[in-house]
Amino acid sequence: MFSASFAPASAQAEGQLRIAQQFGVVYLLLNVAQDQKLIEKHGRKQGVPIKVEWIQLSGGNAVNDALLSGAIDVAGAGVGPLLTIWDRTKGRQNVKGVASLGNFPYYLVSTNPNVKTIADFTDKDRIALPAVTVSVQARILQMAAAKRWGTGEFARLDRLTQAVPHPDAAAAIIKGGTEINGHFATPPFQDQELAGNPAAHVVLDSYEVQGGPSSSTVLYATEEYVKENPKTYRAFVDALDEAAKLVAANPELAADAYLRVTKAKIDRALLLKVVTDPKNQFKVAPQNTLGLAHFMGQAGAIRNKPASWRDYFFAHPALASGS
Repeated sequence: MFSASFAPASAQAEGQLRIAQQFGVVYLLLNVAQDQKLIEKHGRKQGVPIKVEWIQLSGGNAVNDALLSGAIDVAGAGVGPLLTIWDRTKGRQNVKGVASLGNFPYYLVSTNPNVKTIADFTDKDRIALPAVTVSVQARILQMAAAKRWGTGEFARLDRLTQAVPHPDAAAAIIKGGTEINGHFATPPFQDQELAGNPAAHVVLDSYEVQGGPSSSTVLYATEEYVKENPKTYRAFVDALDEAAKLVAANPELAADAYLRVTKAKIDRALLLKVVTDPKNQFKVAPQNTLGLAHFMGQAGAIRNKPASWRDYFFAHPALASGS
């Protein structure tokens, strides 16, 4: 069960939207929506003045705790945390996905020259990721271990992982000389590491594990919030859809929005390269998520095994092409 470490809040009327996001370019659609006030814009189209509150958290556990305690309305985290909370709230709060934030390859980066594949990790290695066992990086690492050594060995590398926020882990990898010599990251942190430390190299690409481009970072909410706030919910998804179109049409505007909102210390040229990388696909319809769900079911991480991605996402026209 998730701990209730946040003060509970009662259901609110239309127009309140408290969003928890984490770190990185995978949250660019939210950054653009915040910078350009797109949620407020689409709220006006729905006849609802929306007050948006942005909350910064790190790790799927913290995000899920906040959602279940009523401290936030929409959670931003990986597909792993979504599937975990969907499974545990089925028949109760009925948490489901609201939208994807896009497809992104997550790289497991190491500075240990002896580590070429995941089979080369030893007890001397430490791999940073947002949350041990529950984060999407942790689940993809388990998925890779299961493919390498069999489903029964899916947790083989868990002992080497540590929960570290992406910015701190990236700083450790770039600097070198700390116990953290591996990081299962997201853009732009993996790009900064590869550019900032000549010893940094890619050991694992999430796209290879998942069989192609996959939506690894998503947004989700409780059934109660979606049902009681239909106009706010629609305005939110419509705003994300417009943000996706803006990123595609004007990546420079998107990069500048990211810098303004996050205050991140990253070279603008490198950031723009990340935003325009064809491997990074910014869109709201989820893609290729069911494979991870099936793995988590086989590994016993979830009890309820979905037959379709639609089982753990709310229906919305913008998501119709999902998978």
